[in-house]
Amino acid sequence: MTIPRWQRHPLLIIVLAQLCGTSLWFSVNGVGLALSRDLGLSEADLGRLTLTVQAGFIVGTLTIAATGLADRFRASRIFAASCLAGALVNGGFVLAAAHPPLDLLLRFATGLCLAGIYPLGMKLVIGWTPRHTGAALAWLVGMLTLGTALPHLLRGSTLSLPWEWPLLGASTLALVGGAMVLALGDGPHLPPPGGKVRLLDGLAALRERRFRAVAGGYFGHCWELYAFWMLTPFLVMREVERLTAPPGLVSWLSFGIIALGLIGCVGGGSLSRRRGSLWVARRALATSGMICLAYPLLPGAPPELLLGLLALWGLTVIADSPQFSALAAATAPRERIGSTLAVMNAVGFSLTIPAISLTTTLWALQGTRVVWWLLPGPLLGLWAMQRLADPRN
Repeated sequence: MTIPRWQRHPLLIIVLAQLCGTSLWFSVNGVGLALSRDLGLSEADLGRLTLTVQAGFIVGTLTIAATGLADRFRASRIFAASCLAGALVNGGFVLAAAHPPLDLLLRFATGLCLAGIYPLGMKLVIGWTPRHTGAALAWLVGMLTLGTALPHLLRGSTLSLPWEWPLLGASTLALVGGAMVLALGDGPHLPPPGGKVRLLDGLAALRERRFRAVAGGYFGHCWELYAFWMLTPFLVMREVERLTAPPGLVSWLSFGIIALGLIGCVGGGSLSRRRGSLWVARRALATSGMICLAYPLLPGAPPELLLGLLALWGLTVIADSPQFSALAAATAPRERIGSTLAVMNAVGFSLTIPAISLTTTLWALQGTRVVWWLLPGPLLGLWAMQRLADPRN
């Protein structure tokens, strides 16, 4: 049987589609400074726009798990439909940015759509490349990271244009990503979709002690990750101002710091093939936690040093995420992987809401010290993972 050309490199197609689809996630943050200047939005206002995306994602993943959509229908079709809907509502924000609460409603809808992109992307990877799941998911999460950084790149390359252009660019990319996955289809290594699914099926893996420990590590990781990504432009702007460099540099540096997570994910995935996913996850979480502890202790350090520390943080803060997903997939019931990952995502991302809310609200009062509010994530995550005694996954 001849394999169609577009199915010969499924992982490449899936991760590129993930890059395009997840550019919707932080599309507004990429133009946050322009929105502050043109529409008078504060850091807290931008934080609320991000929080509503997170809330929409949580509701979406819980809906997918409760209804069994992730395991009852083809993942490729859900992914493509979510990209189409996400492109439309993200584009609609261009018209609604100055009209609350419609702006918040559209960002919430964007989060709902992302729930059909990120978890279903993980299922597509597992369906097409069942071997070396940690390394394969590393590429997927790496592209999620690059997709998160992409709005900053779009803004940096369109500084002479209105802020609406990067948002429309993200919507265009989402349409491309959906089309790519729709052409690829589902992988051959998962059970066919169908059958009734309840929310409790997605929670079934919690009966496993090892899965509970993995989930605890993932939840701590989530507390830190998205709040750090939200804070990155503000932390960068502080150092750019100290350097008296052009403000346009903020977008480029923010993109670079977040995009370094792609290297962290891929490098961690390569290490996982030799040392195991658990070994990588522990060390990445510990490293980002140490940076989180040290950064506020160096407010007077040279700006170049602090930007370098932010780069290292961007490299390590996401490197553990694909390994947590691989560890979770190894323990979840095979026929309910989609629902299990959706539930784990929903719980983890619900923790990003208080983390983002705290840091964006307190930024004006505490400055760099606000990042200490992220430290409980790595600490509690590492504590939860103590129950994983096996040094190899």
